[in-house]
Amino acid sequence: MFCFSSRREFRIIPSGAGKYVTNKIALVTGSSRGIGAGIVRSLAGLMDGVAVHYLVDRDSAEQTADTIRAIGKKSRAFQADLSKENEAFSLVSSVEQEWGRLDVLVNNLGPILVKSWKKVKISDWENIWRKNFMSSFFCMKAALPGMRRRKWGRIVNIGYSRVEQLTAFPGILPYAAAKVSLLLLTRTAAETEGKAGVTVNMVSPGLIEKGIFPDNRNIPLGRPGTYKDVSSAVRFLVSEEAGYITGANLIVAGGWKL
Repeated sequence: MFCFSSRREFRIIPSGAGKYVTNKIALVTGSSRGIGAGIVRSLAGLMDGVAVHYLVDRDSAEQTADTIRAIGKKSRAFQADLSKENEAFSLVSSVEQEWGRLDVLVNNLGPILVKSWKKVKISDWENIWRKNFMSSFFCMKAALPGMRRRKWGRIVNIGYSRVEQLTAFPGILPYAAAKVSLLLLTRTAAETEGKAGVTVNMVSPGLIEKGIFPDNRNIPLGRPGTYKDVSSAVRFLVSEEAGYITGANLIVAGGWKL
């Protein structure tokens, strides 16, 4: 399950842990802290630069970007409200203007709402839908033209481990519905963009440290997931080793709720 949480330190993974992606730039949305910041730090060891995106927490975003620049890689924090199409396009354009390209897009933004479906308001639906689904849709539309021109691209959408289980979600219905839609978008784009050299995949976390835990938390592997568990999966999917993988949903949940 997606979570926002307090800051923690991450080790920059050396490029030897995955095949280096030469002259490539990545953008990770919702990456000032938590899972997103972990993904930024992981990708920094794999490519030339990573753009950090934030909505309000500028200090954390700048701190994450500083960490990347400290190891000699390119990084900068960019502010945008990705629930708005014009700001999503502006963000992608700003990254491309800054470094001349955008090769890897990780759509990590996606807050969760824990609330009985009977009490969910229209405004709740709109907020969760726009931030979990439309933000990814907007960013993909903005990033794909450049990827098509260069005949290379990687898109990874962050989902939810139970996204393929069409069952009842009485406590997180808007969130679950948005993530199901995001999986459909992921696989649709994977089918249409493969001929342009672009892969589109999903990484779906389960119960992650410092996140929201339900009463039933029986995890076969015996522990919640870590930010590193999630970022390592993303790192693999954007690497050259995963060049023949597209349309996949990689579940990172330790066997929870199989």
